[in-house]
Amino acid sequence: MERISSRQNAVVKRFRDLARASRAVTGAGGSEHASRAGHAAEVLLDGEHLVHEALACDIAVEIAAFSEKQLGNARSPLSRIARDVKKRGGRVLTVNDQVLAAMSPVQHPSGVVAIGRARPADLRVVMSAAADLPLVVVLAGLQDPGNVGAIIRAAAAFGASGVIALDGSANPFGWKALRGAMGGTFRIPVAARGLLPEVIAAAHHTGVRLVAAVPRGGTPLPALDLRVPTAIVLGGEGAGVSPETLGAVHDTVTIPMGAPALRPGSGQVESLNVAVAAAVILYEAMRQRRA
Repeated sequence: MERISSRQNAVVKRFRDLARASRAVTGAGGSEHASRAGHAAEVLLDGEHLVHEALACDIAVEIAAFSEKQLGNARSPLSRIARDVKKRGGRVLTVNDQVLAAMSPVQHPSGVVAIGRARPADLRVVMSAAADLPLVVVLAGLQDPGNVGAIIRAAAAFGASGVIALDGSANPFGWKALRGAMGGTFRIPVAARGLLPEVIAAAHHTGVRLVAAVPRGGTPLPALDLRVPTAIVLGGEGAGVSPETLGAVHDTVTIPMGAPALRPGSGQVESLNVAVAAAVILYEAMRQRRA
């Protein structure tokens, strides 16, 4: 097992560079190499849970750095992960707290940070991933990687067939989005880049209905039939779905708000966070399809 004790080591720099590159939105030059469909991309995996999920989903972990303090117990979860990485041909490093802090993108590292290789899906593959009854989530201009990750996590939990992040959205394979998805990115097909015309063409080819989520004026969610092939389009956190996108979809959906107040002053929220809205819509889709 190798040990690194210097923050100036070339491996440490590699981790730092990957953290910086993964902050870019899809379609930006900084993330070009990491989001090309069909090509394995380097991804930064921070934390015990995410590295474990990557291994469980057969994501190749090329190199993993572990806190030397936390590897003392041979029966600890981190020790088991280290053995698994090594067994699969990955490079295992031990580092002190200062070096780990330099390699990890978070302020308080949890004991392991790794570099793996994941393969983004092709947009057309995502659209036809579940040929019998697709349920796809299309992210149109979501720039918060935390929201992107949370939506992917909900999509995986509620049985969606895939996620497409259009150019201008946060890179779903960036470290922060991966961390928010908690392994969901490795469990369903995720396209890391695409353009609206490509989505429209793919939807037409596969017979998938495009439905845009809007804060008001759309079909109330309980009244929308989600038992047909559907792609839910979610707009940016502030501006929402663009007029161009609204002109291309087949329908719109709105989550009814304003339930009877349980106490004075409650029930006045006008809209939901986009990740929460996505989870509500996906849950309703799952409920309808199971029924």
